[in-house]
Amino acid sequence: KFVRKNNRQLHKATILKGGKRKSNKAPRFVKGFQLFDKVVYEGKECFIFGRRSSGYFDLRLLDGTKVHASASWKKLKRVEYASTLLIERRKGDSSPTFALA
Repeated sequence: KFVRKNNRQLHKATILKGGKRKSNKAPRFVKGFQLFDKVVYEGKECFIFGRRSSGYFDLRLLDGTKVHASASWKKLKRVEYASTLLIERRKGDSSPTFALA
């Protein structure tokens, strides 16, 4: 799954005098973690989909299933740094085998 690295929102609620807009970005690194890092939380591999300055993170799988809405950074272990291409291993059945008649 490919992900963007920029924030595209152009308009904030109030523009200050002088025409300077407010910054719309959260800090890139929070407690050493960034968006889309692959982490292990309670034995499950997942991705950081949201970060809070308090050090809590929204953890999800690539299909969007929530693992935890607000997990503490103390319970996370980074497996892989973020890149624009996220890769997740999925367990599944192999293709069925057919007996030749």
